[in-house]
Amino acid sequence: MVKVISLGGSIVAPDKVDTVFLKELHSLIKKYLEEDKSRKLILVIGGGGPARSYQKAYREIADSPSSDRQDWIGIAATRLNGELLRSVFAGYCDNNVVTDPTAVREFNGRILVAAGWKPGFSTDFDAVILAEKFNAKTVINLSNISKVYSEDPKINPAAVPLDKMNWADFKKLVGEEWIPGKNVPFDPIATKKAAELGMQIVVAGGKDINNLELILQDKLEEMEGTLIGPE
Repeated sequence: MVKVISLGGSIVAPDKVDTVFLKELHSLIKKYLEEDKSRKLILVIGGGGPARSYQKAYREIADSPSSDRQDWIGIAATRLNGELLRSVFAGYCDNNVVTDPTAVREFNGRILVAAGWKPGFSTDFDAVILAEKFNAKTVINLSNISKVYSEDPKINPAAVPLDKMNWADFKKLVGEEWIPGKNVPFDPIATKKAAELGMQIVVAGGKDINNLELILQDKLEEMEGTLIGPE
């Protein structure tokens, strides 16, 4: 039984590594895995604050900054975060950090850690590819927002949080184009792929450990978050 978590870099390393959060996450995941030896987790990690900081520096300095080069900078940050997670979960994670989700055949431990792959999308897309490969029907997307809003609340204060969304409405919200560092609940390229596969996505605040435990236990009716999926 495999579950896939797309772990936003903004909650692991908003500016520097959040060791308090990682200790809590480490304890929860150990508990979850030890309760049932058949359980496995795939953790796909984003770049967070370091990625955005270095991308910003590149844009300010380079004569003609390109999207591809910004993506590669972000990918490097995800791989650093990935090595940290792999080391934190060393007792459960036997494989090297995955940098190409299409090349993975199996994993021997209880946790598989994946990072950025190549330009054109975020690690959310990697999470969807790995979910498809290992027959996981749900991707748990953890970030610094607790729910998806009807609109960007920073632009429209009247925007409301949503408990559920269908793929058609969610696609309208996130758009179709990937921009490096784009701040959306789920990558547009990953959104398109997940919708095609008929998956569902749980969007929730990553630092609420008690809420994450509910999600891992499939108590989605009790969670604080947004469930995105087919009609």
